[in-house]
Amino acid sequence: MRLTLIQTNLHWEDPVANRKMFSSKFANLTGKTDLVVIPEMFTTGFSMRSKELAETMDGPTVSWLRESAKKIGAVITGSMIIQEEESFYNRLLWVNPNGEIIHYDKKHLFTLAGEQKYFMAGTERMVIDYMGWKICPLICYDLRFPVWSRNTEDYDLLLYVASWPDRRREAWQTLLKARAIENQCYTIGVNRVGEDGSKLSYVGDSTLIDFAGKSLLAAEKIEGVFTMEISLSDRQDFISKLPFLADRDQFSLNSNA
Repeated sequence: MRLTLIQTNLHWEDPVANRKMFSSKFANLTGKTDLVVIPEMFTTGFSMRSKELAETMDGPTVSWLRESAKKIGAVITGSMIIQEEESFYNRLLWVNPNGEIIHYDKKHLFTLAGEQKYFMAGTERMVIDYMGWKICPLICYDLRFPVWSRNTEDYDLLLYVASWPDRRREAWQTLLKARAIENQCYTIGVNRVGEDGSKLSYVGDSTLIDFAGKSLLAAEKIEGVFTMEISLSDRQDFISKLPFLADRDQFSLNSNA
């Protein structure tokens, strides 16, 4: 499968400018990739102004995502602020080229920023079947919680979209590698760069790590569109020789526990 990770600065609380910016980055991807991953809250930056900035599932950004995925011929995934009735969600959208959308609502809300005051937490994890791969997409702070990330469904690829500040850079790098090794899967972390409206600085460090913990991409603090190919058979060969997941602890995920 061909992956494209887009690491970029974001226009603060400006969905129109961000859609325009991402459209320019998508322009050369048509027919060249299968999955495009963009950062957390890609339309606004990590803003707590949920009521003012939220869109609906039939709003302009979702329509734009459908059009972009169809044009590229690839899935696009990232998170944005979505309103449903009176609730607001930090919602990851998985947008297929045929227009179908699957979503995951962020489970672990970042209490240090008061995210839980402005957003409703999700309760269900999502594992997607795509091109013969099983993929588990999560959001930023979820990375700190290994039980929620645990490979209980034998997924092949774990991915996190994020707005992870550079003051906690070492945790980002360390935890992504840990999740890859403990779950014996490819692991992606896509972060932003630049400074947001809260004066937080983001170092980027978007990353692709393989099932053995080997780094295949370390983007550091640069804007870029990074496309690479990963092999499902390589992972299957690895886990057949080192079937550590067979000895994992047995439990069920219960969001209310």
